Amino acid sequence: MGESDRDWDEFDPEEREEREIGREMVSKSTGLGSVVAHFYRGEMSVVTTWRGRLDETINWAVTIIAAVLVYAFSTEGNHVILLTGMVVITMFLAIEARRYQAYDVYRARARLLQENLFANTLDPSQGVEHRNWRRELSEDYRNPTIKTPYTEALARRLRRIYLPFLLLMLAAWLFKLTAFSTRPVIEAARVGSVPGFVVFGIVGTFYAIVVAIAFWPRERHSKGEFGTVERGEWKESD
Repeated sequence: MGESDRDWDEFDPEEREEREIGREMVSKSTGLGSVVAHFYRGEMSVVTTWRGRLDETINWAVTIIAAVLVYAFSTEGNHVILLTGMVVITMFLAIEARRYQAYDVYRARARLLQENLFANTLDPSQGVEHRNWRRELSEDYRNPTIKTPYTEALARRLRRIYLPFLLLMLAAWLFKLTAFSTRPVIEAARVGSVPGFVVFGIVGTFYAIVVAIAFWPRERHSKGEFGTVERGEWKESD
């Protein structure tokens, strides 16, 4: 076994000098700096790509909502089209939650570098956020894993985007039943042979489940860009 092999066997990424490689990158020129620059650029490119995929889903959802509302309140429109719109939006939510899980994998890697490498490079006196960040990143490259549970991904996309969409569709549906019909609301909600009270029960149950998913207390696993700490003073103007 050569000298280099023994060095690698004794390598511990949790040692102070190993986990704070940001100091080395600014104190002297190393090949590691070039590798990390290309590595980070590649990670940010993947993050941007997956962010774009999330935006595409949202854009399609907005387009569908606009089309459904225009048709529903036209002279030939029926309240059933609004119920169909709710189903379609839910399908987009399910798709986007899956995409968010993948997006969070790459975003978590980028944030791990930002917190422990670049932040340490700019101010080594503060140390690193995660003692074993190099080992965690290495293991994630060897065995990539989903970081965010599907229910959490659903909840985050609901709170940020899709719950307002669904509430808009609910308000439009109720408005269609009350303002555009001379029949009682329960009777106007009838869909084919399905009584109106059954339709109301299904819609009510659906929205109760949606709200429960969105606001049920749970431990956060996704890696956000912004924390809940107080705002800093940087860029404040007099």
